[in-house]
Amino acid sequence: MRYRTFHLGRLSTPGRLRPCWIYLRSSLVCACLGSIDFAVSAPASAATAAPQATEYFADADDAALVAAGKLSYKEACASCHGKRLQGQPLWQLQDQFSGRRAPAHDQTGHTWSHSDQDLFHMIRDGRFPFTPPTTVSYMPAFRDVLTTQQIIATLAFIKATWPIGLRISQAMLNPRSLGMPAHAADIDWTLPPTCTLSAQRWRETSR
Repeated sequence: MRYRTFHLGRLSTPGRLRPCWIYLRSSLVCACLGSIDFAVSAPASAATAAPQATEYFADADDAALVAAGKLSYKEACASCHGKRLQGQPLWQLQDQFSGRRAPAHDQTGHTWSHSDQDLFHMIRDGRFPFTPPTTVSYMPAFRDVLTTQQIIATLAFIKATWPIGLRISQAMLNPRSLGMPAHAADIDWTLPPTCTLSAQRWRETSR
């Protein structure tokens, strides 16, 4: 089976960027396997089908949405995550305070490694949807502070600040690759040198 996707072969892979390429390739494999599983599953009847969860997507190419999100981020998020999305000092340090410091939302953070759906729930509920309710979370829930549209706008603003490589990588985590930048298949792109999350994952899984 042949797929025409992005020109990932043009992704620079020498040195420390190579693990990022491996991670992206794995993401595509997982996406393909997920599609195959869906294709062979028996369709549920209308009477027994489970209700579909609301799908949340933040369009970083919508200039008006990004502008509104910039204001929401400034009012609700900047005090912890930084005016420049840089996070709190030492947020990456692994010590007894791990998880209490607000992480960066720029290209040095790990926000791009989560889907829009998961990020929406993190802002609204203070935790990812798959996180057990008994797990302590230091992220406050903004369900009573920001509207659904404001949360989506905030995510659009955050995503709009990322370099093209992170935009492409994050879009592959969304259903139907929502948010894939236009002409992604026709341009050369790389992940930034600060891409350390994928390298860390590669070291942990290749032991």
